[in-house]
Amino acid sequence: MRVTVVVASRNRRRELERSLPHHEGPVILLDNGSSDGTAPAVRRDLPHVEVVELGRNLGAPARNIGVRLAGTPYVAFADDDSWWAKGALTRAAGVLDAHPRLAVLAGRVLVGARERPDPICAAMAAAPLGSEPDLPGPSVLGFLACGAVVRRDAYLAAGGFDDVVFFFGEEERLALDLAAAGWGLAYVPDVVAHHHPSPSRDPRGRRILAARNAVLTAVLRRPWPVVARTALAAARGGPEGRRGLCGAAARLPAALAGRRGLPPPVEAARRRLGGAPQPPPVSSPSPRPPATRFGSTPDPGATAGPRPQWGHPGRLRRW
Repeated sequence: MRVTVVVASRNRRRELERSLPHHEGPVILLDNGSSDGTAPAVRRDLPHVEVVELGRNLGAPARNIGVRLAGTPYVAFADDDSWWAKGALTRAAGVLDAHPRLAVLAGRVLVGARERPDPICAAMAAAPLGSEPDLPGPSVLGFLACGAVVRRDAYLAAGGFDDVVFFFGEEERLALDLAAAGWGLAYVPDVVAHHHPSPSRDPRGRRILAARNAVLTAVLRRPWPVVARTALAAARGGPEGRRGLCGAAARLPAALAGRRGLPPPVEAARRRLGGAPQPPPVSSPSPRPPATRFGSTPDPGATAGPRPQWGHPGRLRRW
């Protein structure tokens, strides 16, 4: 197997008992400081899973440790309540082998027992910026981490997920940086992941995080007028949006320290997606896109334009 599955989890022992046995090939579990006995239970019941106890909650950047530990050229992410379909990772490795500029393969995510496609899949399939000839599907500028397979070297060169955004909606900044370095990202619907959202999820908390992280991502990479529109959308987004904006303010110094503008082709591609970034979907068993207070149409989140013509693939240009 040329793909390692990397899972980051915190206090989701029951979900892991269901999801981990489905994965094929090597699996690395990053335990973000669980207090429910996750690590010893997985070691006892699933000895083939490599368990790394982090001792505290590192959020999405915990995955970076798993990617560094992986001994395969490709890494598939999964949540504690998701798993890859049988044969999906073999298919993904073949696609990545055949497309050397592809850094992120965004697969099709089926939600719940009824296996309804996550709404983001339709948005990626209808990517308004088209398909590039050297990529296997519609180009994207975002993805769902639980349905993505990445080229390990490209991911690490771009810095992986960052602790400014920390968790929820962490994919966009990474997608932008990969595109800026000349890498391709594409939607490949015949690579399938299953997602059965945990009942312990907190939709309200996720809406707060969505507002916060939309602002932080804009500060990190987008022009100041976009930052202003995103902040205004959060301020108008009711109590959850305003709480998210306050959370963004607390992290503003770190975001400013990491701020850099995108190369013009990538910024132009991102602009073609619409106005201010919208919060990512809060996955649920329902096939319908969740309503947000940030606009009537969810951002496709995820489409990229023509191949950037700067930099060398895999080398993150500093701009």
